[in-house]
Amino acid sequence: MGFVLASRSWHCYQATCVISTAQVPFLTRPFGDSMSDRFFFFGAAVFAGLLVLAAMAPGFNQLPSGPVSGGGTDYSRIVVEGKQLNRMVAGGESDIGLVRVDGKTVLRIGVAADTLSDEPQRGPHFVLAQDLEVAYAGRPVRVTVRARAADKYGASGILLTYSTGKGDGSDWKRFELTRQFRDISFEYELPRRDEGSPPGYDYLAIRPEVPEKRRAVFIESVVLEPLAPASTGDSE
Repeated sequence: MGFVLASRSWHCYQATCVISTAQVPFLTRPFGDSMSDRFFFFGAAVFAGLLVLAAMAPGFNQLPSGPVSGGGTDYSRIVVEGKQLNRMVAGGESDIGLVRVDGKTVLRIGVAADTLSDEPQRGPHFVLAQDLEVAYAGRPVRVTVRARAADKYGASGILLTYSTGKGDGSDWKRFELTRQFRDISFEYELPRRDEGSPPGYDYLAIRPEVPEKRRAVFIESVVLEPLAPASTGDSE
């Protein structure tokens, strides 16, 4: 990232700022006596200090991580997109990361053949926070994933499953993929919570179908939508 202040060239990378001596002659000779130079030096020093403090601040330039939550919403539509896709957990020998595709931030999931078991948590998955587990218990939920085959090692199919922390879950659902993004959906009715049981976590697993070698998919967004109102006694 480059900043130019009154013809003095600053070059910053993360929390380190370097002034190019080739463009700033005063670095090779004593300071000038002009008032304008003194104001410039002071302002530049303050600017560099602010950049360093900002880079050291908690959360600066950090990607979201941890379980997907519906906090602050009515739980009627939970959307995971953009940098929020970074919340996915590898959960096994998989290659996951954010990339730019068609001007958008998407999630790339790559998997080699014969490296993952059928257990959802043993592969790429999103952890759904306890508030979602409580809000969606006993209700049918529609899962919609917008996906396509990756440019390199593109998969012809994608596998999805919704799993509860108690071991229940949908079967693996397979969908065809092309090089164009499209919405793919399935529905799953979650079991009711046992009265008095503490909140737990649910899981949404997503992986490419890998018949041989290596395959990869791009994920643009994930949407969770309950299809029925909460029953009496369930938390919304």
